[in-house]
Amino acid sequence: MFWAAAFFLCAPAASAGDVAELEILGFSDDASIFAFEEYGVQDGSGFAYANRYYIDVENDSFLPGSPFRVLVRDETVSLDTVRAQVKAAAETVVADAELARNKGWLAAYSPVTELSGDPGRMAINPRPVLPPIDAAVAFHLEEIGLAAPERCAAFGPVVGYRLSRVDLEPGGAFVRLHQDETIPQSRGCPLGYRLGAVQTVYPQGGPPSFAVMIAVRGFGFEGPDIRWLAVTGRL
Repeated sequence: MFWAAAFFLCAPAASAGDVAELEILGFSDDASIFAFEEYGVQDGSGFAYANRYYIDVENDSFLPGSPFRVLVRDETVSLDTVRAQVKAAAETVVADAELARNKGWLAAYSPVTELSGDPGRMAINPRPVLPPIDAAVAFHLEEIGLAAPERCAAFGPVVGYRLSRVDLEPGGAFVRLHQDETIPQSRGCPLGYRLGAVQTVYPQGGPPSFAVMIAVRGFGFEGPDIRWLAVTGRL
């Protein structure tokens, strides 16, 4: 698909946006909550930022208060300081210690620098058991053209996405996990998407959960920026 090749096309080489670092924090004890953090230093301003997202796995929706965002408009303030601030605010939802003991497995990973993989498809064995005891699962990401919101009119075409899950077994189910109808304001003016990771967890006494991490390429000050979103569900 054309967008796979276009994902890294940027402004001139002298310009560069910022790619947010991704840290998967983990799941709650019952795997009903998934959390992750993105952080970095803004291109252009040099301001440090950190955002934390807490998601209701079953409904694939933000929990009250989420996302938690800290941006300090002072380039002398360190990234460590900003991350500590967002952690202090966000741990009111669920403690980092609980998330850490339920981190689960990084079942698939493709950094934004990866050129040889398919940015629109990931097929996984949901947990590191060999030979596998779980049915394999694939996730498919497609870009879809949508009308540009007024805020994006000056930037040209923008795109949404649809994400599907396919159970890779005879007669396996096909499930549409998400399909954009409009571009939410929180996503800015997205230029493209790619699959970044799949995290899974199998809690004791409860159904397993997954989170699909999607890298979003959008307009930045000095070039395209990368931010992250997650789509969650039960396996």
